[in-house]
Amino acid sequence: MAKEEKSGVVPRLRFPEFREASPWDRMKLSELLRERRLRNRDLKYGPSEVLSVSGDYGCVNQIELLGRSYAGVSVKEYHVVETGDLVYTKSPLKRNPYGIIKENKGEPGIVSTLYAVYHATELAHPAYLDHYFSRDYNLNSYLQPIVRKGAKNDMKVNNAAVLSGELLAPTILEQQKIADCLTSLDEVIAAQGRKVEALRTYKRGLMQQLFPREGETLPRLRFPEFRDAPEWATQELGPMTSKVGSGITPLGGDKNYKIEGRPFVRSQNVGWGELLLNDIAHIDEETHCSFDGTEIQESDVLLNITGASIGRSAVADSRIVGGNVNQHVCIIRAKQDELNPVLLNQFLISESGQKQIDSFQAGGNRQGLNFAQIRSFNVPIPPTEYEQQRIANCLASFDTQITVEAEKLDALKAHKQGLMQQLFPSPNEA
Repeated sequence: MAKEEKSGVVPRLRFPEFREASPWDRMKLSELLRERRLRNRDLKYGPSEVLSVSGDYGCVNQIELLGRSYAGVSVKEYHVVETGDLVYTKSPLKRNPYGIIKENKGEPGIVSTLYAVYHATELAHPAYLDHYFSRDYNLNSYLQPIVRKGAKNDMKVNNAAVLSGELLAPTILEQQKIADCLTSLDEVIAAQGRKVEALRTYKRGLMQQLFPREGETLPRLRFPEFRDAPEWATQELGPMTSKVGSGITPLGGDKNYKIEGRPFVRSQNVGWGELLLNDIAHIDEETHCSFDGTEIQESDVLLNITGASIGRSAVADSRIVGGNVNQHVCIIRAKQDELNPVLLNQFLISESGQKQIDSFQAGGNRQGLNFAQIRSFNVPIPPTEYEQQRIANCLASFDTQITVEAEKLDALKAHKQGLMQQLFPSPNEA
């Protein structure tokens, strides 16, 4: 019987040296990967060499990622993972409900028996497969027909069955070219990410210098023109505000959010000193009959008071003025002749501010803040309005720089996603 011909497709973007090459073949993953069955029975690797597999970081040493090893009593039956192996985690993630597949790009190590380990055949370049499965659509489309979910949302799939599906792949030379291109872009993205994190770390350190430490009345670092100025005073927040209050619950909840209307700020829209408005919702009179007293004004400080993001705050700007906040966000309206709102926001997200927020949470669980607690915050205040403004302007300039660099990082990530859409044909094209 003649061998059935495989259908082939061509990606929308192809490197010049491969434009005249054959179309990509639809191949069984078992042609590209083999299961690695090697166990750690000689105890070559110990608990300090256990690897974790992360959607964001790939295969990394567990201690480096999580701060400690979570290995069992014995690691004798753990799977050995060599450099270049691919590891499949049978644990659901929000974006990847059937698990993830990642290449080990670092040192060899071991993983628990809950993982499956594979090595590339002569037809496959492991970094190509790592990039291929880094696209959520490719990964989820591949695993969905293979994996069965158990009653406890656990994965029902054996290691061999993971290789039974099909995907599109070119020759190994073209695989390597694609992998090299995307790996180079990953290195640029990583460098930009380090730059953003370095700026954030520097700003956190600067804030610790510009605000007095607990129990002290002078900061470690002061602008030259204020070095002979009087000491700072600690004042209760309440008397320096004209409003402390949260927002509204729209009628019908999120199913009645509008495309246009009043901006509606929820806790996910308030970051650490910045507004995150990519998914801003909108409401109108149909979703809430009264807006009295809940409107956002310019320079209001918005503080998350419940949930996992409690303690994050940002200053309102023209993009959301006239809008509203929900019940998980508190509006703090400072009397600006007494307290600079930008300075207040910077204090709230500083180490000292976060300590005060933590002090009100039962058992450190960060369960919620009430308005009386917020009014009782002790805020260190420079003796003059001008010094307040200088500190606020300095830290705000760092925020602006961080935002610019973070936007560059987002643009690089978006570019990579767009590039992968061009370099990889859709799994259902053939």
